[in-house]
Amino acid sequence: MITDFKEIQNSALELDEKHRAELAKNLINSLDEQIDEDIEQAWIDEIKRRKAEIISGKIYSISGQEVHKTARELLNK
Repeated sequence: MITDFKEIQNSALELDEKHRAELAKNLINSLDEQIDEDIEQAWIDEIKRRKAEIISGKIYSISGQEVHKTARELLNK
């Protein structure tokens, strides 16, 4: 069994392009599976804050279509 990082890296680099891509994808996916609870809670808190601002009328939402229209108008000036 290969346990040394350099050995693993060297072996991976010897793979053909298809297998290197598959390995890279699997490694990246393995990192995405890890959820940082503090970050997750921060996003939940942010969502609640934004929802409360919309409900209270402090801010209002704009449709994506309207945002694109305004952006095009600004870019064409």
